[in-house]
Amino acid sequence: MPNRRDVFKNTLALTSLAAISGAATAAPAAKPIVVSTWDFGVAANQAAWDVLKGGGYALDAVEAGARIPEVDLKNHSVGRAGYPDRDGHVSLDASIMDEKWRCGAVAALEHIEHPISVARLVMEKTPHVLLVGAGALQFAVEQGFKPEELLTPDSEAAWKDWLKTAKYQPVANSEMSTYGHAPGSVVPGDVHNHDTLGILALDAQGRLSGACTTSGMAWKLRGRVGDSPIIGAGLYVDGEIGAATSTGVGEEVIRNAGSFLVVELMRQGRSPQQACEEAVMRIVKRRPEAAKTLQVGFLALNTKGDVGAFAIQKGFVYAQCDGTKTDRVVPARSVFG
Repeated sequence: MPNRRDVFKNTLALTSLAAISGAATAAPAAKPIVVSTWDFGVAANQAAWDVLKGGGYALDAVEAGARIPEVDLKNHSVGRAGYPDRDGHVSLDASIMDEKWRCGAVAALEHIEHPISVARLVMEKTPHVLLVGAGALQFAVEQGFKPEELLTPDSEAAWKDWLKTAKYQPVANSEMSTYGHAPGSVVPGDVHNHDTLGILALDAQGRLSGACTTSGMAWKLRGRVGDSPIIGAGLYVDGEIGAATSTGVGEEVIRNAGSFLVVELMRQGRSPQQACEEAVMRIVKRRPEAAKTLQVGFLALNTKGDVGAFAIQKGFVYAQCDGTKTDRVVPARSVFG
């Protein structure tokens, strides 16, 4: 028979364990907010806000928001209208993560128009985090997604035009030709620099979630994967601290575990703004010459609803919706310009 001292020690240990395991879910009431990268995030935010305003779950909100640009035929850097790789194949990447550190992702997924929803099913229905290529497509089909041709006439025409002068290698930042601009014609970092859609949401129960979706760098090598589907690079969520997402040249974000870095800096006491700035400056410090032309930006949201954003080049903007200004677009500060 256990003595009274043993019973007390066991009870104390179980109580402490319960407190730790419930820390990420026992959040106070919060004012809902959703933020996303780039001005096309306005439409994504509205879809997310439709979920949040009714008391919905942040995870449902970010998925709903990410699905909007995935089917926008004007958007050539996210979803079914995305520019193809150098061989003419449209491949999509996406990731999703909730406040409990659950996450799912797909990379190099072809023929499925909503990679974000496939990523969520990877999280919820498999023991894995990331599925890629043919395996990701097989899983999507098994889950009821219908395969289809994603290469649109506009994207195909742009690809064939690029082939006329291409050196048969991907060009960094060429995805900045979104919304009617000829491929490669836009100055890096200017207002037309649209690529990844990263979206972060805080719901009324204080739960954080994030999603990231992209067609990746235009004219990339087939099989190239950027930061968007890499948990800790293009997206990271910690229900106790905050969430972050990135945009720009994914290789640079991966090298620095960018979104995880932003969240960890917030854990150490930085505000979302300070965390984004420090993460960007780390990239610039490590590759000062490359940083003069490439673009990387971070967007962060903490559990209090505070927002921060910072980029290497000018032109990065984010969209914010909190029920007062549903279509607010905010210019982010930058290192250059």
